Amino acid sequence: MSETHATVAPGAPIFPPGRYGRRREPGRRRPILLVLVAAVLLALLGLVAMRLYNQYGDPDYRAEVITYTGITDSGVTVDFRVTVPEGGSATCLLRARSHDGAEVGHVETTVTAAPGERHVRARQEVPTTARPFIGEVLRCRPTG
Repeated sequence: MSETHATVAPGAPIFPPGRYGRRREPGRRRPILLVLVAAVLLALLGLVAMRLYNQYGDPDYRAEVITYTGITDSGVTVDFRVTVPEGGSATCLLRARSHDGAEVGHVETTVTAAPGERHVRARQEVPTTARPFIGEVLRCRPTG
């Protein structure tokens, strides 16, 4: 016959005393430590996000492709518009890709807005090593 204690939950296993060593008592939870670790992790993620935004996500420099024309075996002409700070300039990276998605050419160009203007419309030839399928603006960033 097995021994039953009033403090043992029904269905819980009963181990013979001394056979399996000392049983560990349930540990005390440390919510303050958990909250502190979560706060530090969120702060680090915030710092990484700010750094990446400053490096790649400057909203003052936006580019959009208007059209790409003049597709030949050696190049493509890309017409694009760039939004810069008033009277500012930007350095833009343009690329051409082939039908299978491989980059077949790229060029970096600088565009400057007229004084008092925020938008620059530009046209740039992108030389290629094979016949391109599309011309695109990858990014624009401050000149310098």
